[in-house]
Amino acid sequence: MRPGESPGFLLWHATLRWQRGIAAALAPLDLTHVQFVLLACTWWMNGQDERPNQLALARQAGTDVKMTSQVLRTLEGKGLIAREVDPADTRAKRLHVTALGAELAPRAIAAVEAVDARFFQPVPLDDTLSLLGRLAHPEDD
Repeated sequence: MRPGESPGFLLWHATLRWQRGIAAALAPLDLTHVQFVLLACTWWMNGQDERPNQLALARQAGTDVKMTSQVLRTLEGKGLIAREVDPADTRAKRLHVTALGAELAPRAIAAVEAVDARFFQPVPLDDTLSLLGRLAHPEDD
């Protein structure tokens, strides 16, 4: 099989192209892709009246717990997220976006959604969501 006929090889190249677009859109906002995902997930969860701990956020984002903790320290240092001791479990930290984070998150989401719209434009949205949903969650089939 030639590389251009390999689904995995094509997915690899498509992913790299998509990631470059995301990185370029987020650079002016001083966010990496992982920082964006964790900020956006925290912002969304806070909007659902949730104050997630780091484990809940990592599960929501699909990220490694230790890496999540490291990135959250960076986001905290940028003044975008605050971590507070959970009164019910002093070992856990509850997360919320700061005013600065709440202002940045929707702008970053809009930037990423614009990249997604351009990137996935050649394929009908329902087809894109169906394929990616099946790839991301094969157990749902």
